[in-house]
Amino acid sequence: MLKFPYCNVTDLNQALAQCRFVGLLGPLASRRQSPRAVVSCSPSSSEFSLTPVQAVMSCQQQVGSSLVNRLRLGGLTEDGFSYKEKFIIRGFEVGIDKIATIETIANLLQEVGSNHAQSVGFSTDGFGTSPTMRKLHLIWVTARMHIEVYKYPAWRDVIEIETWCQNEGRIGTRRDWILNDVATGEVFGRATSKWVMMNQDTRRMQKVSDDVKEEYLVFCPREPRLAFSEKNNKSLKRIAKLEDPVRYSKLGLKPRRADLDMNQHVNDVTYIGWVLESIPKEIIDTHELQAITLDYRRECQQYNVVDSLTGLELTEGSKMVSVGTNGSATATATTREDDHDCHRFLHLLRLSSDGREINRGRTEWRKKPTR
Repeated sequence: MLKFPYCNVTDLNQALAQCRFVGLLGPLASRRQSPRAVVSCSPSSSEFSLTPVQAVMSCQQQVGSSLVNRLRLGGLTEDGFSYKEKFIIRGFEVGIDKIATIETIANLLQEVGSNHAQSVGFSTDGFGTSPTMRKLHLIWVTARMHIEVYKYPAWRDVIEIETWCQNEGRIGTRRDWILNDVATGEVFGRATSKWVMMNQDTRRMQKVSDDVKEEYLVFCPREPRLAFSEKNNKSLKRIAKLEDPVRYSKLGLKPRRADLDMNQHVNDVTYIGWVLESIPKEIIDTHELQAITLDYRRECQQYNVVDSLTGLELTEGSKMVSVGTNGSATATATTREDDHDCHRFLHLLRLSSDGREINRGRTEWRKKPTR
């Protein structure tokens, strides 16, 4: 028997849902019931006093015989507050240089985040929503994403991604990731993101209620844990709006049907591809993306047409260097005095019809290493 000492009904329901105990929730439907309850995961189970997180992990081991669970190379860590999963970089996830693309990295971050939510008993529809969120038709949407890649994995490399989430006050929640090369143990990338709640019917943002917070905080680290230290953290840097005229642009981008996600809007990763569309070819050919920050400001629907604008970012302590561009002999990009091979750009994605801002971003590029 598994005993759940001093946990509220919401916590217990989450643990039971993960163990497929939906039929046993009747006596626990009211918060006025005794906070102490006993539930059997297995006729042969010994008696243990477990927290809801430990109960979920214990039950996962007992009911983890489903095909998905057996094939997935991931699971909750020992403390239950983060999730790790291994992946093999496949042929269709790399570019012409046999190196994983930034879109591949971003897609894997999404996959691990979704699998983490499912592993703790949240919805299996891909939204990672809690019971209260589903009842109120609420979903999580990305507000900001920041990714740094120190070294890109290559075709057939095995990587492991760890993720966890934590509270961000009334605004929403934060999810971080650390990416490791399994063969070397080297950290080759980090990422962080901020998420807000949106009403799925009205498409309006909504504050995170105490009921919702109570449901997911039980699965978050007790102490703040950050993929990037707060000091000099580039992920927190404000992105200035890029104004016309701009030097580089790609106009008339149209979402494909395949670009839509389960929330019925353009997938977050598609925006990365659109940003790259207006990067100068000379930069694409000679440099690789080392950091990207995106602020998501408006949904993009299937029939919207989008313009991608790119401009040079002037930073403190920078000087002008010459690089080639399409249609002109030279143009200027910015670099710090001590980093001649690093180029920085600002980006704006907007609706072609009325110029409304969809997304603004910042990218940093380094010289491609010799491989």
